[in-house]
Amino acid sequence: MQLRINATVDDSIVDGPGIRYSIFVQGCPHHCPGCHNPQTHPFEGGSLVETDKLLADIKLNPLLDGVTFSGGEPFCQAAALAELGREIRKLGLNIMTYSGFTFEQLYERRDQDGIGDLLAVTDVLVDGRFMEDLRSLELRFRGSSNQRIIDVPASLAAGHAVERTI
Repeated sequence: MQLRINATVDDSIVDGPGIRYSIFVQGCPHHCPGCHNPQTHPFEGGSLVETDKLLADIKLNPLLDGVTFSGGEPFCQAAALAELGREIRKLGLNIMTYSGFTFEQLYERRDQDGIGDLLAVTDVLVDGRFMEDLRSLELRFRGSSNQRIIDVPASLAAGHAVERTI
């Protein structure tokens, strides 16, 4: 399967806890003013990459704690990321996904376009659009105070968002 990505970072310590392989997907419908990654907004940008190549790159780093899906908007390529996520989970790595959609919006659409499958492989979701007027450099792993850190397995079991700390 293929993903349209903007970039990857091999050893990130800012995109979630521990050492992470971060995948920045290309394409975002949100266009949040002040976005940290505006270059990821156009859906026709970036480059197509085989998920097998990304998995091979991930396997090369034995120090990784997890993988982060960011963007752009990961849920616009949910099926391909879910497939990749299933293979990442087999490696014993955790998955953190950033989305401009809220958990409630995603949960409502969980039967569409691989959204439920991506939620199922995600351990932690940072949800909500970036809001420039709520921006804070003191927030851990979030850009604005409206964004939440969601425990996805607990949320799926409960049928509503369950927040957690990291």
